[in-house]
Amino acid sequence: MSLRLAKGGNCSLDALLVVVEVTGEAPMDVCALLVDATGAVRSDADVVSRHRPKSPGVRLEPGPAGASAAVRIDTSAVPAAVDRIVVAVNLDRPGTQTTGHVGTPTAVVRDAASGRELSGFKPTGLAAETAVLLLEIYRRGPAWKVRAVGQGYANGLAGIAADFGVPIDDTPQPTPRLPPRPTSPPPTSPPPSSSAPVSLDKGLVILSANQSVMLGNRSGIPFTRFRMGLGWDPARFRSAIDLDASCVAFDAWGGTVDIVFFAHLHAFHGAIAHSGDNLTGAGAGDDEVISVHLDRMPADVHALVFTVTSYRGQKLTRISRAFCRLVDDPTNTELVRFELSGTQPRTAVLMCKLVRQGPVWIMTALGEFADGRTVLDLIAPARSALM
Repeated sequence: MSLRLAKGGNCSLDALLVVVEVTGEAPMDVCALLVDATGAVRSDADVVSRHRPKSPGVRLEPGPAGASAAVRIDTSAVPAAVDRIVVAVNLDRPGTQTTGHVGTPTAVVRDAASGRELSGFKPTGLAAETAVLLLEIYRRGPAWKVRAVGQGYANGLAGIAADFGVPIDDTPQPTPRLPPRPTSPPPTSPPPSSSAPVSLDKGLVILSANQSVMLGNRSGIPFTRFRMGLGWDPARFRSAIDLDASCVAFDAWGGTVDIVFFAHLHAFHGAIAHSGDNLTGAGAGDDEVISVHLDRMPADVHALVFTVTSYRGQKLTRISRAFCRLVDDPTNTELVRFELSGTQPRTAVLMCKLVRQGPVWIMTALGEFADGRTVLDLIAPARSALM
């Protein structure tokens, strides 16, 4: 008979090879972190997810159709430097969002050889979380045990990454934090470009780098709801490229207010929302979409910077076509298009920025290349682009 654990409870594992199954009312992204004695991962190779589904002794296995993946752990093959394996879920994806929407996930640990249930855990007291640490398999001398954790994060996998020191490259990167507020008023922002913004009154505008457009019509009525679409195709005869569209929200002092990317799909109660991760760029049209409601943006958000990164570290020169476009959401009218041309052998690009100018916002095409695998690498360059 299996042991149902309460939060903080633990029990011994009497099997060397176990499978952790995660179930819920909707499929969830499951991941596992191999953590050392300091409480952190050693490198991004210690993060097992759908992007990197295996690490020594730990493997992510696809579940049945419509079900979440499972984590298979061979404790005899786990490196000696690994003190524990933490199993977590990310609910922040289209159709799920929070524990309040889909209910709390359940984790069951089974003997992989016999299928026998060894222990189980269902967290309680969760409501607004978008990611949850379910349980951990940890060492006790020569043996292994399982502990129920049940810790939730309202900021999704970004919070988990910060707590466990998940790096972007092999060097740990700190999670960007909002700097202390100065007592003096915020500086007055300079115009986004030296030339006057282009008008949208005559229809679609094709922007070049550093060219700006005011998001409003000639009568001064601002556009408030739009979609920022990213589309790309891999270069012919080469492997698929995983590009990621992201958005960083800054305050008037250049402090990071929030970040929307594949591991944190929503901000400001849905005022910024990501469509979800596209791993290949296959198909026509937009491959990833970030929806923005400027009329719901908090007053302390002064600027938005949209970025594109190559998650697997492939150079942008391997892309045959990439574009960023702005679409008026109520009318589905394409307003602005920025073609990413003249690519450089880098892994990231700052696509455009939106800066608040009184009641309207001004969009400026950037096209500034950089290096980084996720948006967390681009916080400093994005901040510099606002200067």
